[in-house]
Amino acid sequence: MIVVFGSLNIDIVMRFEKMPRPGDTSLCPGYQMVAGGKGANQAVAAAKAGASVKLFGNVGDDEFGRIVLGALRQTTVDLAGVGMSKESSTGCAAICVDAHGENMIAVASGANLNVREKEIPDFLLSKETTLLLQMETSVEENWNLIRRAKKFGAKIILNLAPAQEIPQDILQKLDVLVMNQIEATQLALHLGFEVISATAVSRRMAANFGITCIVTLGKQGALACSPEGTWEVKAMEIEAVDTTAAGDAFVGVLAVSLDNGMDLPLALRRASVASGLTCLKKGAQASLPTNQQIEENLKKIPLPLRIT
Repeated sequence: MIVVFGSLNIDIVMRFEKMPRPGDTSLCPGYQMVAGGKGANQAVAAAKAGASVKLFGNVGDDEFGRIVLGALRQTTVDLAGVGMSKESSTGCAAICVDAHGENMIAVASGANLNVREKEIPDFLLSKETTLLLQMETSVEENWNLIRRAKKFGAKIILNLAPAQEIPQDILQKLDVLVMNQIEATQLALHLGFEVISATAVSRRMAANFGITCIVTLGKQGALACSPEGTWEVKAMEIEAVDTTAAGDAFVGVLAVSLDNGMDLPLALRRASVASGLTCLKKGAQASLPTNQQIEENLKKIPLPLRIT
């Protein structure tokens, strides 16, 4: 079972020929308003990949919150742990997407800062559970939940997105840490690493903390280091339409695969396929692939290459 502790947002998506720059006022023909948030996206990605998923988060008692919950009710995600706040508005993300499918995102946290780790009962943090967290909720709530989950034996996956400082005792309690290149660089600087390449960061994290560290590399795929070795997985060769939620697809499907007992190389391959398929459609949750779609496209990516 997957337990997700994370954010729920309304995404306001605007598409431009060229990405706006500081000082620009850019015009686009229109916008889309869709359900998003890293927590919700990863929960939906895991559910579409076949997992039993419980989501814990918070929305505002407003129209945005009702849109977000309405979309999630069309999935199999268990929403009993999602609260509604009268004091805060639903989280909101402004997403700019350019003609190449690349995005730039600004997030107003809103009600996401109200979710509390105590809302997850102890019995859901057993050895049968994979706990999945991101960084769009209160970091202190994240750290407290990770400490408690470790005590009860849950497998713990943290997606360091967006990047923030992590206490070293928290790093030691993780099973898997997933970051993109920018997030890996920021973590390396925080930890005082002298060399901050993706390979150096992931290898050092695995060696220092005894965890699996995965750095996603966009079109170059991903690099994963564990105490057992290092693997490279390729990305699908595609013409991206929208990269929004590609990282969430990777993380959600990775969590399901590992939760099902799959070894790391096979889990990486499935996650990379899911990420690529997500880039072929517009939007966040609507673009996430089903388990069947992942299976049908597995052969488009070779098995990860072990490099040590």
